[in-house]
Amino acid sequence: MTTVPTPRLQSEKTQGQFAIATQQFRKNGTARFGGTVLILLYLMALFAGFLAPDGLSNYSTTNLTPFHPLTPLRITSDGGLTRPYVNNYSQQLNLDTFVNEYKPTDEKCPIYFGVRGESYKILGLIPSNLHLFGTGNPNCKVYLFGGDALGRDLFTRTLYASQISLTIGVLTVLVSTAIGMIMGSVSAYFGGVVDNLIQRLIEVIASIPGLFLIILLRSIFPQDINPILVLYIILGILAFISWGGLARVVRGQLLSVREQDYVSAATALGASSSRVMFRHMLPSMTSYLIVTLSLAIPGIILLESGLSFLGIGAVEPYASWGSLLNQAQQGGFASITQRPWVLIPGFFIVATVMCFQLLGDGLRDAFDPRRRQ
Repeated sequence: MTTVPTPRLQSEKTQGQFAIATQQFRKNGTARFGGTVLILLYLMALFAGFLAPDGLSNYSTTNLTPFHPLTPLRITSDGGLTRPYVNNYSQQLNLDTFVNEYKPTDEKCPIYFGVRGESYKILGLIPSNLHLFGTGNPNCKVYLFGGDALGRDLFTRTLYASQISLTIGVLTVLVSTAIGMIMGSVSAYFGGVVDNLIQRLIEVIASIPGLFLIILLRSIFPQDINPILVLYIILGILAFISWGGLARVVRGQLLSVREQDYVSAATALGASSSRVMFRHMLPSMTSYLIVTLSLAIPGIILLESGLSFLGIGAVEPYASWGSLLNQAQQGGFASITQRPWVLIPGFFIVATVMCFQLLGDGLRDAFDPRRRQ
């Protein structure tokens, strides 16, 4: 009995793997939502200097207004619409608690868009002084996320902290994935002594306790070295020693691919070993590597946030989302009852990890034929 292929199967035969995966991905609303939010977060990190309000765009400048409260934006005045503005705040001594408290005044500070102000560099290379918004009044500032213990704008600090938290995850995973792919393919293709040496090396590396290694590496570097450089070196070393799991998966997958006819044909035609591995064998794992990348990045982001929270990651004057949460922890229970805005960076960590998970699940479903509907 002859089986007549369905129109859906005939369509998939005429389309490439990525075209089919793209169609399936577009049907997944939660994955598209996660990807959209991640794009917005990375654009936020890229244009942090532009998005930071004028007068507060220098993330390391301190002032005499510790824990400044949020300044709500207002667009109505005397019952009618007007230019967006914020009220200026002044400190007043509470005679009952003897603590300076912030109170809004009657002074209105209009907000202007596309203002020129403090200089910054896009990607650390392109100089600019254009800001999305600002008041133009150095005595009246916009604190969208409030201020920290040193009077710095938490919105600006969160924007610049995203540059560290988001880029480190991507760079670390890319380095680890590249090493894992190369070592795994070499192990699978050559086998024998080469395979045994690589597998024993993976076992030795896996026996090293990660947290102890992090603390040891941080203690080696002098205190006066650039803290961002130290952070990248530590995470680079971690990426270099965390490729073992991926290398074993790549090896297992390519051991079966090595016996395929097209690999044997390429070898018989005189193709070099590197060409066979990188041109014929590794492309068969493209879909798996894409999913692995999307699911591994949030783990590195959480690792960096944990290191910075413990004080062995990004340190002053630089900041990451984890180090900003460290300041909230220092405030104790008062961070919740009196100044809850210091917890805002934690929501960025949760949102980023959640969106990467949604994106990774969507990519996995799109590339897996058994999950397609």
